[in-house]
Amino acid sequence: MKVLVTGGAGFIGSHTADLLIENSFNVIIADNLVTGRKENLNPKAKFYKADITNFKALKKIFEKERIDFVVHLAAQINVRNSLADPFFDAKTNILGSINVLELCKEFKVKKIVFSSSGGAVYGEPERIPVKESHPVKPLSPYAVSKYCVEQYLQYYHKNFGLEFTVLRYGNVFGPRQDPRGEAGVIAIFIEKMQGNERPKIFGSGEQTRDFVFVKDVAKANLLALQKKTKSRIYNIGTGKEKSVNQIFAELKEMLCFKGNALKEKAVKGEIKRIALDCSIALKELGWQAKTFFEEGLTETIEWYKKKNC
Repeated sequence: MKVLVTGGAGFIGSHTADLLIENSFNVIIADNLVTGRKENLNPKAKFYKADITNFKALKKIFEKERIDFVVHLAAQINVRNSLADPFFDAKTNILGSINVLELCKEFKVKKIVFSSSGGAVYGEPERIPVKESHPVKPLSPYAVSKYCVEQYLQYYHKNFGLEFTVLRYGNVFGPRQDPRGEAGVIAIFIEKMQGNERPKIFGSGEQTRDFVFVKDVAKANLLALQKKTKSRIYNIGTGKEKSVNQIFAELKEMLCFKGNALKEKAVKGEIKRIALDCSIALKELGWQAKTFFEEGLTETIEWYKKKNC
């Protein structure tokens, strides 16, 4: 079976491609290499340098490869960038995704798995942990764009029979996350501390996130492809809150960092608290986060140490 992974040279995409190849899928990768890296590419995958906003380039891939499944990860993923440039966010995340969906329809793709954001689409939660049934109240253009694509998936399913699964990720962390190109606080903190620079904490630092390890997320993508399920939207996280201040304190100790963080003003559009209820993913996908936070943090630090040697 041929699987197209959009954004497959990126952080989550490359881990997903690796796991799909381990499970005997024939993996095709489309990535524009803006935030993705060639060194992340699995040599057993077939790579096309292509942008999802370029319909003609994408169509050539579908025509040549005859794709069975799509894991759609290519996106503008930074909340702050979306606030600064909502036009670019919408062009990439909404119009780019429509290109992918149109081609899925035309070439009769069996199923598409879409990466949405459990850390953004719900807005400020009314209750924690957040279930999939929680009201959706996006606070940023990024969150709006992710929810918008979820609605397009419903449309393509009802009108054209396209099967889909939406995975609403928590805050994903792990090896290969780019602190310069992606919005990962853990990657940014590690990079700064290793360079003996003071990281920035925006707002009080008491804002919490549901941090989930990237290899667990890759497993969720694999299971979403493999399983036929009743529900179409799943939270993918740990159900636990970690504050930015807690992350800083743990990394400071692990990396023997002597300095303190720089304090900056809070960023509009970023939520204060989140943790995801993932019980439906466990029931229907057979998925739950298996990696303890400290274990994932240790593996991530070791990867950055080797990378920066």
